[in-house]
Amino acid sequence: MRIKGLGVIDEATLHLHPGLTVVTGETGAGKTMVVTGLHLLGGGRAEASRIRAGADRAVVEGRFRPGRGGLARRLAEEAGAELDEDGSLIAVRTVNTDGRSRAHLGGRSVPAGVLAELAEALLAVHGQNDQLRLLRPGEQRAVLDRFAGDAVAAPLQDYRRVREEWLRVCAELTERTERSREMAREADLLKHGLAEIAAVDPEPGEDADLVAEARRLADVDQLREAAAGAQFAVTGASDGDPDAPGALGLVAEARRRLGATEDHALRDLEPRLAEAATLLADVGTELAGYLDRLEADPARLEQVLARQAELKQLTRKYAADVDGVLAWARSAEQRLASLDTSEEALAALAARRDELAGELAGHAERVTAARQAAAGELAEAVTAELSGLAMPHARIEVAVTPRAGREGEPGVLRVGDRWTHVGPDGVDDVELRLVAHPGAPALPVHKGASGGELSRVMLALEVVLADADPVPTLVFDEVDAGVGGRAAVEVGRRLARLAGTHQVVVVTHLPQVAAYADRHLVVDKVVGGAGVTRSGVRVLDDGQRVVELARMLAGLDSTETGRAHAEELLATAAGEKARDQRAKSRQRRRSVVPAHPDVGGR
Repeated sequence: MRIKGLGVIDEATLHLHPGLTVVTGETGAGKTMVVTGLHLLGGGRAEASRIRAGADRAVVEGRFRPGRGGLARRLAEEAGAELDEDGSLIAVRTVNTDGRSRAHLGGRSVPAGVLAELAEALLAVHGQNDQLRLLRPGEQRAVLDRFAGDAVAAPLQDYRRVREEWLRVCAELTERTERSREMAREADLLKHGLAEIAAVDPEPGEDADLVAEARRLADVDQLREAAAGAQFAVTGASDGDPDAPGALGLVAEARRRLGATEDHALRDLEPRLAEAATLLADVGTELAGYLDRLEADPARLEQVLARQAELKQLTRKYAADVDGVLAWARSAEQRLASLDTSEEALAALAARRDELAGELAGHAERVTAARQAAAGELAEAVTAELSGLAMPHARIEVAVTPRAGREGEPGVLRVGDRWTHVGPDGVDDVELRLVAHPGAPALPVHKGASGGELSRVMLALEVVLADADPVPTLVFDEVDAGVGGRAAVEVGRRLARLAGTHQVVVVTHLPQVAAYADRHLVVDKVVGGAGVTRSGVRVLDDGQRVVELARMLAGLDSTETGRAHAEELLATAAGEKARDQRAKSRQRRRSVVPAHPDVGGR
């Protein structure tokens, strides 16, 4: 990722490790701008206040590697983005000083929303605000559903489909019942209009045809004169007068003269005149037929005018032309079907509502049962992680309770033995509760956890949900705030373990976390001439990591004691990572099922 003109960062390029990358630096150096840059690449809100003082714009550029056949690649292809030869995808976000921004993906200009959709498939940013979001009941329910996977997703999809139809039928039944008198009046008006149209029985396009016919009948004398004159010009006098040969006679004379010459150039023109003669003969025949059919018919003209008057009565009331009148009639028939307030129609709707209610209650119970089963597993897994995060006596409970409602309220359904609200995500409220120590009451996490404990709860959830999370890159912005001592070491270890399945980027102030990095980046702040502050990002080698960790250890970078502590911390982290890796390898080997002896050689 490359950042230019963002916050205190003048220009910096970040090469992120596929495993765990940590970003450290002194307070105010610009570490948070790294996360801000990722937010911008993810289609986040662009703010002019983020632009570096004196710069005309801020630019963030990132190179993603979407998997083959995945959602991210499909979104890029739909947006017309082009992938590089190595399969990577370049996204660019530019923010101007007037607050306007532009987004590019794969060399194509795209709306920022496209970057947001792409980021949902590739990137998850977790900061201290995300901890606050975790306190919302809807977010806690989403965490549980994410952990449960298809066990909840499949019945929830059926539930939502039936719920949509149940709500529609309930609304229609309520409307027909409460507005029966008004709907009856509307139905009478529609019936009257349909009866009036049916009595006239117009045909599609009939009004245009009648206009043409009426014009022809009214102008019969002028039409006969025009047709007769044209016929005379084409065929000549009917008695064969040589002084009025017509076009056919003149063409025949021309053919005779050309046929009598010996010049090939002239003789070659004769066939073309023959074609003209054939065409003229056809026109003459059609003109003769037209004249035979063209007769003055006052009675028919009167009929046409009367029919036009009938159609005009309809077009004045219902539409501009006959086709519009017919379209109104079709719409009126459909509306009339929905206005049936007879006892039979209302009973049929009520029966359908009750049928859907039973089906919906069944789906809701299956969703609840799947959530309750997953809640126990999630609570057990998170509790085990908290034990490793220096909260050995704490326990997480995941409560799944029905959202109570009262009979007769809109959107309330009897599920089992209770009346519950049927929301778009089911009938359950989900709450994460923390038992801080044995004997303590189970309290909602926002009441029972301190800031540091809440960070650890969120991290424990991320570790547990890692296998269920399709997003390949996870970003943590100082989620270790309020954590120290042994707990900080365990946070680092958990993040390193998470990096075994995901790319993990961590902005941290804890040396215990930074020691577990596969790549360590530091944001440096330099005050130049005229008091201008600039920040840049650099990769640390092993020796530089010792110095940086010693600085983070209470500013002991210039002392032998500080360096010794930093080296010890790095060695401890390396040993723990190696042990975790060996344990994971042994687990993989144990999970391999040996071939049956009867089929092993096949």
